[in-house]
Formats: sequence, structure tokens, C-alpha cells
Amino acid sequence: MEHVLLTIEDRVATLELNRPETLNALNEQMLAELLDKLKIVEESDVAILLIKGKGRGFSSGGDIKSMLQSTNEHSFTKIMETIKQLIMTLYRLPKLTISYLHGPAAGLGFSLALACDYIIATEEARLAMNFIGIGLIPDGGGHFFLEKRLGEAKAKQVIWEGKVMTAEEALQLGLIDEIANANTVENKVKEWLNKPIQAMIATKQIYVQLSEEKLIQTLDLETQNQKKMRQTKDHAEGIRAFLEKRQPNFIGQ
Repeated sequence: MEHVLLTIEDRVATLELNRPETLNALNEQMLAELLDKLKIVEESDVAILLIKGKGRGFSSGGDIKSMLQSTNEHSFTKIMETIKQLIMTLYRLPKLTISYLHGPAAGLGFSLALACDYIIATEEARLAMNFIGIGLIPDGGGHFFLEKRLGEAKAKQVIWEGKVMTAEEALQLGLIDEIANANTVENKVKEWLNKPIQAMIATKQIYVQLSEEKLIQTLDLETQNQKKMRQTKDHAEGIRAFLEKRQPNFIGQ
């Protein structure tokens, strides 16, 4: 089964995360498929990319079950390298990108959404940079994208709190750009297609070139520090608490 579905119509490509039974949790196969299909979009003549999730949510984040099955550091390094390539490809993409969030958009799934140019969420969306709950730090460029949208001080608060936000709360913070009604995505796509979109993309690419080195550095630092966090007692406790559906008892080690 394909974990990522790609459709292209006129000048618009749509990528749909397709593991609805796991709330589109991002495992190694899905990450690899996302990267492959982004490269197809990159080489196509479409102007706009829409990313959304199938089923009850956008993405619940990294697949914790697959994390538990893989304690091998080589496998971890390989996955983090795929995430780096995926995020850099999406961020640099010479198209205008929209993420459409419904239900959960959490952890790595939220980082993926934040890598897009424009974020639309339904009123039912629930957004969280919730790595702290299992003793980890944001990855997928989460530190970079939160700082871009919020500034450093507020970004730290969002990361350290790890709280689940409503779409309205996220809009007030500036983490999303619009709350959806029935036709919001369709209207935004039509609006952009009726503009001089190559000029819009040129502006995007200027900002990308000014900041891509910092994103690369951020992704590398996230990998280094995530590796350290995976060895902590607090991470082990966070995973146990998640599986046992209870509050974790962190000790700061």
C-alpha cells in the first residue's frame, strides 16, 4: 500500500498522507515516499502543492511503535537524514506550498506542516509541538520554523509547554494563517493561480536562499541532540507512560 498518494490536476499537485489507521504517523516508509514524491513534484510544471492527511487527522507525528522497534543507531541516523532531505526539499521547493490540517497535527507532523508557505486548519484541528511529553526535542526543523513564526522567546515556551492548541489558539499565536470554512483551500488555490505566481515563487526563493544555511544547521543540531535525548531516563519514562496511558514521572536525567 502506498503511504503517500500523489495527484496532479492542472497546475496543482496534492500529496495525501495515507496511513489513516495510525492517524498518519510518520514511519520510515512514509518519510521515504514523501521525499520521493516531493522530487516528482519538484520536477513537474505544477505551481502549487497541497499537503493533507487522509482519515481523522493530518499527522500524529513520528510513529512511536516503529521507534520502539528500532534502537539501532544506524537506523536512527538514516531516518534523521531522510527527515533532513525531506524538509530541505519541501522548504526549497520552487512551488507555492499549502498544508491543510484537520484533526491532530503533532510533533514531526506539525514540523512538516510548518515547512509549507501557508497553513490552513479546520476548527477541529489540534496542533502540538509535543516532543517534550516523551523527553525529546522537536525535529524536522521545528526549532527553525517556530522561531521564524514566533521569535525565539515564544518558540521556547511553545516547545517547553508542549500543549495541544486549538486552531483559534494557533491562529492567535501566528502558527497558522487561516481557519478553514468549506471552500477556503479551493479559494486560496484559485486566488494564487490568478496571480503572477512566478513572481511569488521568486520572492519565496529569495527568502529560502537567505535562510537555508540556518535550517541545515538546525536540522543537524536537532539530530545530534535528539540522539542524546534518546539515551535519557526521562525519554524511557516518557515512552513507558505513553504506552501505559498515564502521566510521566520525569526526574531530569
